[in-house]
Amino acid sequence: MTRSGSRKALPPLDESRLNELALRYVGRFSTTRAKLRSYLARKIRERGWNGAREPDLSAIADRFAEQGYIDDAAYALAKSEALSGRGYGKRRVLQDLRAAGVEEDDRAPAREHAEAEAVSAALRFAKRRRIGPFAAEALRDPREREKALAAMIRAGHSFGLARAIIGFAPGADVDIDQLSDSAG
Repeated sequence: MTRSGSRKALPPLDESRLNELALRYVGRFSTTRAKLRSYLARKIRERGWNGAREPDLSAIADRFAEQGYIDDAAYALAKSEALSGRGYGKRRVLQDLRAAGVEEDDRAPAREHAEAEAVSAALRFAKRRRIGPFAAEALRDPREREKALAAMIRAGHSFGLARAIIGFAPGADVDIDQLSDSAG
């Protein structure tokens, strides 16, 4: 931007520039086919199109996937591992993957990972938020219990698991097997 606030207009995109943008994008970011298509469509809207024929964004994304620059299943699993590691539950993981445009088949390993990590992720979330066995003192006010329960549910944990964790007294020993039964 110049001092006057105006930008120098960039030239409209053509096939070559669009491919360069796509390559730069997948080089910088872990992404999915859908996110790449969305990015390229936004760039075409912003800069205009000057190609001989209309761009086939799906073909570009598929070509990058065939070349190994994009792997929706690997993206989904990495996202699941990252979110579970931060204490988010299966529902939140799947919601983020749908938003990223990951197809159902590519979400399967991520779903399995989130299901396997459900109790551990819920405990990580509870520890971070100082809920249940990690609280300084028991929640006696029903509104505070509801607030803690709502936070765990928004984080993607099942109602039963969230209720079980909130029900633990501060400092209590946690029986993971018992919580696993509540995870469903």
